[in-house]
Amino acid sequence: MFTHQKYSALFFLSFSLLIASCKKGNDLMVNSSAAPASPVSPAAPGAPTGTGMAQLNQAAFQKTQNYYLWNNQLPATLNFGSYPDPVAIMTGIRQYSTEAGFTGPADRWSFAMKKTEWDLISTGYSSVSSSSSAGDLGISVFFRSEGDLRVRLTEPNSPAATLGIRRGWRITKINGNTNITTSNSSFIVDNLYKSTTASVTFLKPDGANVEMSLAATSYAKKPVYMDTVFTTATGKAGYMVYNSFLGNINQSAAEYARVFNKFAAAGVNDLIIDLRYNGGGYVDLQTKLANYIINSSAGGSIMMRQIYNNNHSAENTTTMFNKTGGVNVNRVYFIVSRSTASASELLINNLKPYMDVRLIGASNTHGKPVGYFPIENGEWYIFPVSFKTVNKNGEGNYYGGLIPTALVADGLDKDWGDVTEASLASALNNISSGNFRSGSESVYNESYNTARGNTELDESMLKISIGKKNN
Repeated sequence: MFTHQKYSALFFLSFSLLIASCKKGNDLMVNSSAAPASPVSPAAPGAPTGTGMAQLNQAAFQKTQNYYLWNNQLPATLNFGSYPDPVAIMTGIRQYSTEAGFTGPADRWSFAMKKTEWDLISTGYSSVSSSSSAGDLGISVFFRSEGDLRVRLTEPNSPAATLGIRRGWRITKINGNTNITTSNSSFIVDNLYKSTTASVTFLKPDGANVEMSLAATSYAKKPVYMDTVFTTATGKAGYMVYNSFLGNINQSAAEYARVFNKFAAAGVNDLIIDLRYNGGGYVDLQTKLANYIINSSAGGSIMMRQIYNNNHSAENTTTMFNKTGGVNVNRVYFIVSRSTASASELLINNLKPYMDVRLIGASNTHGKPVGYFPIENGEWYIFPVSFKTVNKNGEGNYYGGLIPTALVADGLDKDWGDVTEASLASALNNISSGNFRSGSESVYNESYNTARGNTELDESMLKISIGKKNN
């Protein structure tokens, strides 16, 4: 399915499984088969002296001492035999990441993954777990309120989409279990995200109840879910739902060209980019999209700086804007959520010094201004956080997430592009009237139980961002 070629890339990741990928060298380049990034094999001080898994863990830690962003906070050594595998090593180092202005460890993302699983995920193919290549069901869910579980998205090429399941449908039963509450979130995760089959009963918007049987398959993910142009009181607004910066870079770049040519032909005055469930991906794709969105006056200006630890400060890089396409607006709206992470946050942060950037969502974004690249370690890749990014103004310490301009509910009861869906309606209303909501609407406040349940449902969803690394 995949062909490998040498190319350079680095990832900005953040998912409850977190993933990212990069190799030492130039910008990330992907062939037509969407090959995963080639890993680096950094030099490590000394040779591992243990045996078996302990030796593998020791090697992982030594490589981490070389590249970890907070490597000056790491202990000199660890009891490698007390860790079951490199995953535990990467989780264990997170505690050594003190960042000024924040309580608790800054690192929530360093991780390890079997090479076979990473090769699937990094190229935009579905996968249930490291022990399965059977794919997934293609459905993701959130609670709208306690007991009201909704389909938040279906992957366009997935089994769920093939059956016609749409965002906004309510789920009333899963594998015969009607306990669809936030206290049962772990059951929902196990049966919808980690299973290869599921029987699900839906309540459709027309009031009909329908039971459907889903079976996992492997499929190519389609990051652009929707694009359209709306007519507002002040002109045209281009709307794009974009769900991932992973996948085949050439195909995604072609989608950017198609969508923004459409927007340019329509003469759009405003842009609405829906990133509410976009967990990130390749920084190279972020750069390409930023160049379509940025106004022409910023061409040639600083987009971002990528910064490593003192061992690799000579590899710090600066990326400049290179305006692409005929869309030239001064204002852009981003629809966001706690699932908006890494490369998505990077895009927003990079545009803020140059444009009127307005965020709409039910919560702060995830808060991940750092990234990594895959380092070979036996049959594993390890991903210790290895760099941070800042924008033109040096801003990038958003570990608490980016704060919405307007707190608005995630309209989980409506499909993509429905002009009555809360977040989209808020953007369109602001474009037309200057207000984010009508007088009858109040600021959205998510209940504690709903937030807790949705956090658990979101933890297994990929959030990543992939950058560059030069040396």
